[in-house]
Amino acid sequence: MKAKKVLALALSCSLALAALAGCSSSGSEGEAPATGSGSASGENVIRIGMFEPSTGDSASGGKKEMLGMQYANSETPTVTLGDVEYTIELVPADNGSTTDKAPTAASQLVSQGVSLVLGSYGSGVSIAGGPVFGEAGIPAIGVTCTNPNVTAGNDYYFRICFLDPFQGTVLANFAVDKFDAEVAYCLGEAGNEYDQGLIAYFTQAFEAAGGTVITDSFTTNNSDFNSYLNKARSEGADVIFTPVSIAYATQIITQAASLGIDIPFLGSDTLDDNMVLEAASGTDIQLYVSTFYQEGGDPEFDAGIKEYINTASGALEANGGNDTIAAVTAMGYDAYYVALEAIKAAGSSDPAAIKAALWDVEYDGVSGHIAFDDVNGDAVRDTAYIKHSTNDGAWELETVQTVAEQ
Repeated sequence: MKAKKVLALALSCSLALAALAGCSSSGSEGEAPATGSGSASGENVIRIGMFEPSTGDSASGGKKEMLGMQYANSETPTVTLGDVEYTIELVPADNGSTTDKAPTAASQLVSQGVSLVLGSYGSGVSIAGGPVFGEAGIPAIGVTCTNPNVTAGNDYYFRICFLDPFQGTVLANFAVDKFDAEVAYCLGEAGNEYDQGLIAYFTQAFEAAGGTVITDSFTTNNSDFNSYLNKARSEGADVIFTPVSIAYATQIITQAASLGIDIPFLGSDTLDDNMVLEAASGTDIQLYVSTFYQEGGDPEFDAGIKEYINTASGALEANGGNDTIAAVTAMGYDAYYVALEAIKAAGSSDPAAIKAALWDVEYDGVSGHIAFDDVNGDAVRDTAYIKHSTNDGAWELETVQTVAEQ
């Protein structure tokens, strides 16, 4: 057990006892409410921040991730600590999908007195906002931010998803096993830590298997991908790996279809989105993605979230106009319940107590078993789903890949 975990457990015990003592006489004279535990009206409230993009290139993914949290909150809107019932209030902050806006959004959540934070969709914004949470002493739970640097060096950032070294290896091995690929063309946004990190991990695994990798990067706000796609074809690429944002992916897929590109596309978890599905619909594009959950994995959850999407105000629009279940929605749902488990284990709404309790939280979610390692607070995850577009608006499961098979 790591030293910081020993300290965390000791802190958790002391804070939990203090909190429970306070709960038995909530509002007693001379007691200050814990951070995020009250409102101007005296109502018992615990605030959980949703640090997500609702605008920008990653807005589609951010909205879907929040849908899972909002659905979970509609199911379980309260938590009881001691003898006191607290209402859970979800507080959104739009990080705009950009690293320059992320710190401001993070600071906004800190100023609103949240006890912990969920998000963000997008590793770059998570990395940019992380120091703000760390300096404020507020724990954050990454939902689908897969880059290792999200948690590395930040004692306050945890996450429930697999990491990019695993994801990149899964996709490289899939390219070799499925397509006998010998040449891979990789395309990502210049300066994007998520894109470039995944390409590096993919390259390492693909070259280790004896393959050749050709890599290109495009500038931010680029909208013409024809030259890159033609290069992939002229260089004899057997697969195209492009772990880009939803906005870029839809353009790349649409332009590839216009060019008649018949090379299989491999995408990371960011391409698991119904906007990307729509771009592939009616085309001959071969599109495969790695992701965290496949519709059908938990029928009870699937039925409930579909009903929520179709009935809750604004939910259908946030989900892209249909009720296809995105993996990030399932992950957002699980993240909310992991947060509740941490609050209950802490016995308090105090961020320090919740952070201390998080190390030992385990939860069986719809996306699988969730636990955190002792080093960085990363998820102990060993499974990725590979699925392909049917090109008629749906995903179909291709295979399930585990660490043991790498």
